[in-house]
Amino acid sequence: MTLQQLEYILALGQQRHFGKAAEQCNVTQPTLSAMIQKLEEELGTKIFERNRQPIGITPVGQQIIEQAREVLNQADRIKSLIEEARQEVSGVFRLGILPTIAPYLLPRFFPTLEKKFPKLDIRVSEMKTSDIKQALLTGEIDAGILANMPDFEEYAINHLFYEQYYAYIAEEDALFEKDKIRTTDLATSDQLWLLGEGHCFRDQLVRFCQLKPAQNSQLTYRLGSMETFMRMVESGRGVTFIPELAVMQMSETQKRLVRPFAVPVPTRQLIMMTNKNYIRHTLLNAIIKEIQNAVPREMIKLRVSQVAL
Repeated sequence: MTLQQLEYILALGQQRHFGKAAEQCNVTQPTLSAMIQKLEEELGTKIFERNRQPIGITPVGQQIIEQAREVLNQADRIKSLIEEARQEVSGVFRLGILPTIAPYLLPRFFPTLEKKFPKLDIRVSEMKTSDIKQALLTGEIDAGILANMPDFEEYAINHLFYEQYYAYIAEEDALFEKDKIRTTDLATSDQLWLLGEGHCFRDQLVRFCQLKPAQNSQLTYRLGSMETFMRMVESGRGVTFIPELAVMQMSETQKRLVRPFAVPVPTRQLIMMTNKNYIRHTLLNAIIKEIQNAVPREMIKLRVSQVAL
């Protein structure tokens, strides 16, 4: 039994497909299949049910996969201890990030980070908050970039910056003529475009703006993405909400549709979250520093006009 074989069964357990698992492990499908079969023969038991699509996992196979995850996490921890002792910014760093953050933040710091630390291999996955929390617990990712929430007590929180919300309003909407938007104004909008439940970006604004009674009128309430909603507004329909970094990427034409909130301005605190036992603080702090250097300095602290949600 080798660590490589354990990596293969963990990948197949996640993907339930030999081709996708082989691609994840950067090996050929025959190699992965042969190594897993060899492990099953050594153990004298079947881990996977190959006659099903997607591939199934036997009851004992599920226990083996869970144990394999623990063994691999401990092996990674040994490597991390050595790398931290050397204070190296290198190796693999698996990062989960919210879809409402990724397109606006990653381009600001990622290219610089790659140039500054060429031995660092960052693997990014867009994930919702609940998936980031679970992936941190299972060791599938090393850290997550997300908005701070009240139920993160079991994790280690590292502050990144504060980002306020803006309204994005179609020219035909009644709110377009307003210079600033109050939460009570939103009830007069012809159409509010909101992300589905489970997106913290949406959940925080719904609570702050008291939008729950308006849910029944949202024709696409559980559909779309922030970018999709922006295109809908630009086509002349309704109101959606966007983060501060998104505004900085806009054309002058698009900025005509942006309206700030009245004081207190709803704002989210973006954080880097890890398990409390995460070891590689030299690497983590280097990434945090690059992120903070990539955003305007006034975003690092909460401003007087803002309220953190």
